[in-house]
Amino acid sequence: MKMIILVFVFSFLRANAEPKKEQNKAKDTNIVKTIVENSKVKKDGEVCELPKSDAELRKLLSPEQYRIMKENGTERPFDNKYWNNKHPGIYVDLISNEALFSSKDKFDSGSGWPSFTKPIRDQRVVEKNDSSHGMARTEVRSKKADAHLGHVFDDGPADAGGLRYCINSAALKFVPLEKMEEMGYEKFLDLFDKADWEKAKKEPYKN
Repeated sequence: MKMIILVFVFSFLRANAEPKKEQNKAKDTNIVKTIVENSKVKKDGEVCELPKSDAELRKLLSPEQYRIMKENGTERPFDNKYWNNKHPGIYVDLISNEALFSSKDKFDSGSGWPSFTKPIRDQRVVEKNDSSHGMARTEVRSKKADAHLGHVFDDGPADAGGLRYCINSAALKFVPLEKMEEMGYEKFLDLFDKADWEKAKKEPYKN
């Protein structure tokens, strides 16, 4: 009788253990599946938490960058980082990481500042009247970070709309074409063609 009872108990425990084993196996499978799916999620370079205070902003920016972006300053012509940069890629807001301008729209204006015929997307920048320094100008600010970028003038190339967005290098961060996917700007790759890629590969960008 004892033997029969032991066999019954063993069978009962085994029968209850099998479902739990299958449940644990299914749970492990779901965990692995979730990890794999998450690894496929593309990084979005424009997703960025903005500084919550002026103190945080000052930690992010250099004194010169802060002077230009938050105090509406202007850097010296021909003595800034991107005025003569000809490498294919995009220019993003230094604070928000939002893409603002493309090298496809950059041209040599002779002004000594980076010049573009248009923003990468119209809704990325805001234009405001500026009467400072005794001049009537149109200021350009980034919409998301509300940062001063520069000014827009009507003396740009006529065949490209006639505008010249004169922008401070200190307000921008350049993302070279060959790094755009890695840095989360894949959605802008269709702006560039085969010639751009050949140039980027032949002459890798040196920061």
